[in-house]
Amino acid sequence: MDSLLHEFSTTYPQYRFVQLFYAPEEARTNFIISSLAGKGPALIHGANDNIGPFVELGVIQPMEDYFSQSELDEFLDDPFPANTYFKGHLYQVADRVGNHLCLVYNKKLVKKPPQTMHELIEMGKKLTVDENGDGRPERYAIAWNYTEPFFFVPFITGYGGWLFDDQYRPTLNTEATKKAAQLIYDLVNKYKIMPKEADYEIANALFKDGLAAMIINGPWSWSTYLKNNIPIGIARIPKIDETGLWPAPLVSPMGYSLNKNLTGEKLQVTVKLLKFLTSDSVQLRFTKLSGSIPSRKTAFKDSLVQNNEIIRAALDQLLVGRPMPVITEMRWIFDAMRPAYQGIFTGQVTPEEAVEQMQKLAEKLIRENRE
Repeated sequence: MDSLLHEFSTTYPQYRFVQLFYAPEEARTNFIISSLAGKGPALIHGANDNIGPFVELGVIQPMEDYFSQSELDEFLDDPFPANTYFKGHLYQVADRVGNHLCLVYNKKLVKKPPQTMHELIEMGKKLTVDENGDGRPERYAIAWNYTEPFFFVPFITGYGGWLFDDQYRPTLNTEATKKAAQLIYDLVNKYKIMPKEADYEIANALFKDGLAAMIINGPWSWSTYLKNNIPIGIARIPKIDETGLWPAPLVSPMGYSLNKNLTGEKLQVTVKLLKFLTSDSVQLRFTKLSGSIPSRKTAFKDSLVQNNEIIRAALDQLLVGRPMPVITEMRWIFDAMRPAYQGIFTGQVTPEEAVEQMQKLAEKLIRENRE
């Protein structure tokens, strides 16, 4: 990104182009605060679940007037639209699609990835190794950030559930959510093929060090594994035997939105920068580096994408995914899920109690924030 910004800056020497990196939650909060104060970066880049809160708070501006229809037609619209419209306006132009969870496996340890949860459990018993018999395995079959709601959603969908109904009312207190929570709890405590504690950093470290044969993670992580010389393979998250359904991870484009405070020449230059950063050639440079899936039709059809084994496998998982809702309620539902769901793994609540608490807190947060 630094090299791209430098390349673009040669055309506009009167401006300085820099990037600021923050983790997703911090980036969203910082952008909202700065934009509401009349300041902030010209562009913000991230997943499209930011769009609902950004629009409701009025911190970004519509962009359809800055693009011709022929320009917009160059972006993917199948199986999911790449660019994000909300309340009739274009609020994000994508530079990549997907951003979804997949099963990642170390080919040195796993020759063929499991197709079902039953296969995962049976394979996991062999892959999990406790060499000294102290009850703490030296290697696990699989590790992932399983206590974070974003990583929990695919298992809810695998049991036929979802987060809310067509009126955006929470649907967390269901058999699907309860069974999904019980399955993950059993993988840890009954089958013991996963570590008892595994936040994102722990799970990532275990996989990078060869102490976990598999991990559930997204495309943002794959370049790190490749740089560490791990021969990775990508596959669908294993099917739920009971339902016959593939877990459906949340699928979202990543892209750029315009600060509401931009006007005049600075706005014009920023739009040109946005078009440069979402061009075919730039997208393919990122694909080459990280295996990201381009958002433009021409770049998507390039041999660099179509002949890439990892990207093809990621696309296979994407086909059974669910589009990330861009509504603001999505934030409150995640916030409501987190405490009760995590309480299952600390022994504070049962899955049955947890789903009831999730539902009540989600309804409360939505009611209070909408009032």
